[in-house]
Amino acid sequence: MSLVTLDQVEGQLARGFGLLRFSPELERLFLKDYAAERARLVAIWCVMGLLIYDLVYFGDHDMVPDVLTELIVVRFLIFTPFVIACIFIVRRWPNAVLYDALTVTAAVLSTTLPMIPAIKSGSQYLFVYQTYNSAAFLFFVVSLRPRFRAVLMGLALTCASHFTTTYLTGAFDQISYFGIITVYSMLSIFLAVSAYFLEKSDRKNFLNQLRANLLYRQLEHRADHDELTGLLNRRSLTRVADELWSNAAKDVPVSAILLDIDHFKRFNDTQGHIAGDACIRAVSECIRNTVGETLFVFRFGGEEILVLGVGQEPIQALAIAERIRAAVEGLRIQNYDSDNRWVTVSAGVASALPAETTVEKLLQAADGALYEAKRLGRNTFAVASLVEVRAFVAG
Repeated sequence: MSLVTLDQVEGQLARGFGLLRFSPELERLFLKDYAAERARLVAIWCVMGLLIYDLVYFGDHDMVPDVLTELIVVRFLIFTPFVIACIFIVRRWPNAVLYDALTVTAAVLSTTLPMIPAIKSGSQYLFVYQTYNSAAFLFFVVSLRPRFRAVLMGLALTCASHFTTTYLTGAFDQISYFGIITVYSMLSIFLAVSAYFLEKSDRKNFLNQLRANLLYRQLEHRADHDELTGLLNRRSLTRVADELWSNAAKDVPVSAILLDIDHFKRFNDTQGHIAGDACIRAVSECIRNTVGETLFVFRFGGEEILVLGVGQEPIQALAIAERIRAAVEGLRIQNYDSDNRWVTVSAGVASALPAETTVEKLLQAADGALYEAKRLGRNTFAVASLVEVRAFVAG
């Protein structure tokens, strides 16, 4: 789902899908969902259908007893094992094309196999007997619910098989035979139309559900991320900190790097707030790209940005702070009213073990180090010593 955007889903809903086909990305997702859903239900439907199919044995016994042995073979020794194998295959390898192919094959076999022995039967009940196949038509379309194209193919092949085998029985005069053709043709047309609208409804429901999921994710993202920079916001800091403190080993250090854009008020005053927003976005993106995906980056407030991570020793946290400082200076964003012409950042670094501090105390230590970096002349970083961090904890 991550490869599909809300705009793509809404665009597909607006364009419609009269040909029962989505754009490639959405179609792949639909087919995956379709295959998973069919794999989940295939055992239930096939067992129910198989039970009904095999119970027709009692009809075989009463209506076509002269070919009962052959019907026992086709029902219990051919079709039943085939359906059981289909259940295993679909659940083991869920695939839309494979499912459609197996359902079409099952539909054709379910009607053809009983009618082949009936060709040799001299029973007077063949007209009633052949009507059982209408149930197979209905079960194929309504219960197994393959895609529309598979339904068209299955109905065409099943009709062809049924018309051929009923003709070969020689039990029907011309009027009766054409009556059979008319009834099954009308049934097939009705089922084909129904299958079209069933799949269209399935596709629409899929898009609406996908849209709802994407909207929910979008709302979650907006709730946890700063709108201007795309960084995590202060609201998400509590959640992330709780996760870090609960999941981190007590002997693994947690590091906080608190950064502030130097002389940002002067930048806003001389170049305007639009340029100021662009500056914050550029610096935020630079910091996020510099630290990668392993650390958490927050917009802490105004022009302050916080980098929080687990597992970095103090020397590693210092190296990260220096990389960030150099990367931001390397952006060469002009700040005409600053000491060195370019936008720069100052950073305060603090590290401690989770067992020795809280996130609030760690941030207080990093904030104190940040003020020290500014006192030293900006465009640099300072580190809170272990003594200072413990002093905050004790305070």
